[in-house]
This record gives sequence, structure tokens and C-alpha cells, in this order.
Amino acid sequence: MYKRKIPVDLSCPLRLTISLIDSKWKSCILDELRHKSMRPSELHKALPEATPRVLDMQLKELVDDGLVTKTIYPELPPRSEYALSTLGMSLIPIIDAMLEWGEQHQDIFEKKYHEQ
Repeated sequence: MYKRKIPVDLSCPLRLTISLIDSKWKSCILDELRHKSMRPSELHKALPEATPRVLDMQLKELVDDGLVTKTIYPELPPRSEYALSTLGMSLIPIIDAMLEWGEQHQDIFEKKYHEQ
């Protein structure tokens, strides 16, 4: 079973929250799952910049943390779907605030990163 290299700091609520969505793709995965459950292949198509291995690892972490649920259908071939849990849904206002902040300040960073 996967074990975090750096333990979650439970003494600080901010560090706890950040540790749950700290990777490059976790908040994007949560955002994609906000409206519907998705199969792994759909998530790979929605986030093509992320390698399948990384997406799969981060999905597993989100499931282990209880933010996402995984349903495996007993069919041949097996089919699985990921969906936001109630706990994961409670992070959507944070994701929305991050999206809003990014939209409000996008022009600042477009100038900075287009100059490189």
C-alpha cells in the first residue's frame, strides 16, 4: 500500500488541506469530477498533459483520502468510475476560489511567463 513520504501535518488546518490537494493534478481531477462521475479514460482525455501513471496514482490517493469514490462494475471487461464523495464535494468552494483568483490575476502571469 502507498505510504506518503512526508506525513500529513494534522496540527495545522491549512497544511492538512494543502496536503490533500497539493499535487499538480488533484485539484484538476476534483474540478473535472464536480458535475459527473468519470471513467479513467475520460479523465485522461480531460487532462492530456498529465501522464496516465501520475493520474492513476493521484486518483488512488484521492480515493484513499476519501475525497473520491471508485466504483468497479462486475462486467467483462471490468469498468470503473470515479466520483466526488461528500467530503470531496466540500472542497469545491476552495477550487472555485482558486479558479476565480486565477482568472482575476491571469494577465499578470501571462506577461511574466510569456517573456521567458
